[in-house]
Amino acid sequence: MKAIILTHGTRGDVQPYVALAKALREAGHEAVLGAPASAAALAEPHGVPFAPVIDEMNAFVDQPRVRRAMETGFSGLSGKRIALELTLASRPAMARFLAEMADVAADGGDVVVHMPGVPVHHIAEKMGIPAVPGALQPGWVPTGAFPNPMLPFTPPRTFNRASYATAQAFVRFMARSGDSLRADLGLPRRRGSRDILRRPDGGPATVLQGFSRHLLPVADPGYPSTVHTTGFWFLPAPPEWRPPADLEEFLAAGGPPVYIGFGSMVGLDPRKVGRIVTEAVRRAGVRAILAGGWGGISVDGNSEDVHLLEQAPHDWLFPRTAAVVHHGGSGTTGAALASGRPQVICPFLADQPFWAARAHAAGVAAPPQRGRDLSAEGLAEAIRRAVTDPAMRARAEEMGQRIRAKDGTRAAVGVLEALV
Repeated sequence: MKAIILTHGTRGDVQPYVALAKALREAGHEAVLGAPASAAALAEPHGVPFAPVIDEMNAFVDQPRVRRAMETGFSGLSGKRIALELTLASRPAMARFLAEMADVAADGGDVVVHMPGVPVHHIAEKMGIPAVPGALQPGWVPTGAFPNPMLPFTPPRTFNRASYATAQAFVRFMARSGDSLRADLGLPRRRGSRDILRRPDGGPATVLQGFSRHLLPVADPGYPSTVHTTGFWFLPAPPEWRPPADLEEFLAAGGPPVYIGFGSMVGLDPRKVGRIVTEAVRRAGVRAILAGGWGGISVDGNSEDVHLLEQAPHDWLFPRTAAVVHHGGSGTTGAALASGRPQVICPFLADQPFWAARAHAAGVAAPPQRGRDLSAEGLAEAIRRAVTDPAMRARAEEMGQRIRAKDGTRAAVGVLEALV
């Protein structure tokens, strides 16, 4: 089997698909990953064949004014104006991106696995092979058991299933960019061509969900049998990776520190976030490793109790900490769960509030600290609770065992093998 895996976005949007490609290759299959050129460094250490595509849309989002608007939910007149500008600018960029995705698949394959928001199922249709959406968060497949996690509010229970229309509307909107690709591929117009949850013949598409059922609000969401919730798709540290000497020295110099990192969340003012975080560390009386990531936290330098880190593999670092403070992206949440360490989640946008609420409800995290309202007092109190609450620590260890017991990538490979 040859799988063509197509995705876009920042590290958290690409890394799980690298893990899937790696698992496919370990199972004796071929896999090629098409993703933004900036993600090549993720694939290369694991021997995953990588096909770079343009980074234009990432460049749009990386503009400071756009990221500020995103992190406030595009609120206010200015935010809505930026959202409209982003929408209009993304259309031609998406068209170019999809054309390059078609080039990735030019050598043929047996299945296309893709990010749900990227309308490349037309490519699979042209090739006559299955297109499999690979979702990294619940919200793409409707269920009456709980509302769409991407909504910024909770509707009445009777509207749970209807709430997923927002995701479907987004897919249809993005799929407009795929219409020109469809024409370029010589595919005829047909009813339902924008619906990624349906095959060209109208039957239900196979869907992979790369997260754990243990963190869903209900034990049985009532998904159709074609939807497979496999467990998180973890990418292990590269075999040759070694921790920097100064990191090892810091870890050895005292008790387990608290990890604090907000990934690609820039925040309204990284310097301000840095001041809040360092003050919270001081108030909580803990040692801490601060991960700068994509500029989310900015501080002047190391101190006796604070160590600055660009990045380190989560599967290596998190088990060596006392607690994990993060922004609530699905990949980081999964890695923190697998480590068996208590968490403090500071959600900013999108699916992050959902993961924060679910981790707290599961008893493995302190009450969420909203990123836009972050304060030294609130963060310090949440950190103290995470590192001192024995019940939370026990629950986190138990959850970690459950998460580690399920190899999500191997389960996903099994689904694809059965499909093809």
